[in-house]
Amino acid sequence: MVRELLEPIRFFWNATRGTRLRPWRSSYLRWRVETYTGVPAHEVGLVMMVRLAWGERRQVLRYLRWLGEIRRVSVSGRTS
Repeated sequence: MVRELLEPIRFFWNATRGTRLRPWRSSYLRWRVETYTGVPAHEVGLVMMVRLAWGERRQVLRYLRWLGEIRRVSVSGRTS
């Protein structure tokens, strides 16, 4: 349970390395938004990221749960 709560924090901590006080400037997050929406990365800003995160919150949470599962599998070394 605690792990599930920490996965979003871990993801954003890693994804915003170098831009933690301004996560909308993270090249990784901008790239993720660009591939998800088709909007060029240089046009992605704070307002767009907030609107996208709120509008697609279920998908964002699903993605974060999936990341947590992938991480657990990679740490445990289990393959099935």
